[in-house]
Amino acid sequence: MKDHEALQFAQAAMAHWGVNDAPCLIKNRENAVFEAAAPNGGKAALRLHRPGYQSDNSIRSELWWAEALVAGGMDVPVPVRTLADDVLAFVPEAGRMASLVTWCKGKPMGEGDVPLGGSEARQEALHHALGVELARLHVASDAALLPESFERPHLDSDALLGPNPAWGRFWENPSLTSTEVELLQDARIKLLVVFERYLSVGADFGLIHADALRENVMVDGDQVRLIDFDDGVFGFRMYELGVAMSQNWDQPNRKALREALLRGYASKRALPDDAKTLLDAFTVMRGLASCGWVIERYAPDAATTRNYAARAVEMVRRWV
Repeated sequence: MKDHEALQFAQAAMAHWGVNDAPCLIKNRENAVFEAAAPNGGKAALRLHRPGYQSDNSIRSELWWAEALVAGGMDVPVPVRTLADDVLAFVPEAGRMASLVTWCKGKPMGEGDVPLGGSEARQEALHHALGVELARLHVASDAALLPESFERPHLDSDALLGPNPAWGRFWENPSLTSTEVELLQDARIKLLVVFERYLSVGADFGLIHADALRENVMVDGDQVRLIDFDDGVFGFRMYELGVAMSQNWDQPNRKALREALLRGYASKRALPDDAKTLLDAFTVMRGLASCGWVIERYAPDAATTRNYAARAVEMVRRWV
């Protein structure tokens, strides 16, 4: 979907909320996301959901979850209902479902492949705050009484490291050399051992955001808030923290950021005894997942395909 098409479809979508103002495109990637006017005159975020990624019921479950998190004391975007009193609207022009959620104040913590801004003390403070927020997310999610119709994917060991991972067979990234393929396959075996040990002692598994990257962490003063729950799944809680650390793999102060994230989390929710070991393993796991994710989205000779592969290879080398 090209940008000009996305804008036309967004304008058509906003009619379901009785809004005539033209939305402003923020990003046109997995979902097309826009800054839009809410029916009450404030700001909101409009999403045109990518076809085939989540079922309608899964999207509705995501939006129900957001409301449950707010009821549990968190501050996350919640759905704005349509004129038909629904959280979703079908946009036939786009062949997509649309949702409108409340606006979240602040600016993204950063972006991928760009050095983290601010002083090291500020970076550590924000990672401590992020650890607190992720722990609060898990506490509130565990407390929510999920309806029988609740539907979100499961990102278990098989979905991460099985023969057909949910994010793609990362060892088949076309830019990998034979030596690199062997290295990633070896890491896959080592990670399976780590995860099996984690499962044997009662792995912490439940609803997670699963995409707490810098661009999905909004900073407002000393507070951080999570946005974009589109990738939310039932998954390992330590994978949640691994995702947050995956963009710090080459930061010179990555160990200090890891410590700050874990301290923040532990201030609200218990961590496993070997949390550091598990966090390092799940951080690498996210790198491998991204190496697989890129395969179907970019050409084999695209720079992005190689960049994700090279990052995964270097992350594994440092880990092993």
